[in-house]
Amino acid sequence: MGTVEPLMALLVDWWWIGPAAAGAGTVGWLGVRRSRQRALPAGTTTTTDRAVRAWSSRPLGKAAARRLELDAAVLDLQTARHAVTRGRADVKVADAEVVRAQAERAASRIPSDAVAAARGRLTDAQRDLRAALAEVRARRAGVKAAKAMLPAIRSGSAPLPVARLLAEHDAILARWMAYETDPGLAIDYPQMSDSRSPLLAEFLRAHEKAQWLRPASVQTRLSPADFLAYRDAVRRTAHAFDRAERAARRSAGEQPSVEGNDAWSRVASDLAETAQRALARSMESVGRAAARNWSERGARRAQKKSPDAGSPPPSSGPVWPPPARDRPPASSS
Repeated sequence: MGTVEPLMALLVDWWWIGPAAAGAGTVGWLGVRRSRQRALPAGTTTTTDRAVRAWSSRPLGKAAARRLELDAAVLDLQTARHAVTRGRADVKVADAEVVRAQAERAASRIPSDAVAAARGRLTDAQRDLRAALAEVRARRAGVKAAKAMLPAIRSGSAPLPVARLLAEHDAILARWMAYETDPGLAIDYPQMSDSRSPLLAEFLRAHEKAQWLRPASVQTRLSPADFLAYRDAVRRTAHAFDRAERAARRSAGEQPSVEGNDAWSRVASDLAETAQRALARSMESVGRAAARNWSERGARRAQKKSPDAGSPPPSSGPVWPPPARDRPPASSS
């Protein structure tokens, strides 16, 4: 017992040394690993970076490639809804600012211009909210259009979303290269080959961004956010090119037709037409189902109203046993 008591006292006094040493060793190992990572030369990748690059280099699956436009449209709708939420909060804040400014004005603490400025901010917030609500409606139409195109994409009658977007981008580049390579067009429309033109410079900037976001091929793995960024870049490029082309033709004395030149108008009309076709198909299927249901219900009603419906056919054979008959009561004498 005399030997055990000093050992127990030593353990009680110095029990914390083991956990402290383990913690210090762990922290030191993490510090050494961090310093080694920082000391890596430029261009050296770690295991995590290589894993991320290997995952991103894998080709996009067929199901994901078909649903990419729909997933991107859903993400776009969510972003528009977040903008509506922010817009409503801004309207509430601006309304509170107007009430505060009116109270301060009633107390003669601020001039009337401050109240007018607060009302102007409220008007701007309300206008932004209405624009955000309209954007939500447009994004809903985009989701419906993407859903309507999904069966055609699955059957192979329509191209994949990435392939269609790449074709749109290539068409814009082909239109631009026509002005760069055709001497006749270069003479007739010099603004389309002059990089000092503001509109052409805007197109070149949009084209550079679209080229930066362009995937290497149709099988390149893209997230819905990446698809949205590339789609918007292609649309901005088309819009900038149309504006530059209209200005160049107007400078040459031509009067380009306004109809169909605006890229955003074309995109909006395409989305609206696709959504209308989808709604027409759904209404047609609903109408066929309702007509079939109504005809079946009418047939059942006709069977119920028919007097012979549900009754067994009369039998020509003898009835056996004979039905019982009520006897008259016996008379009392």
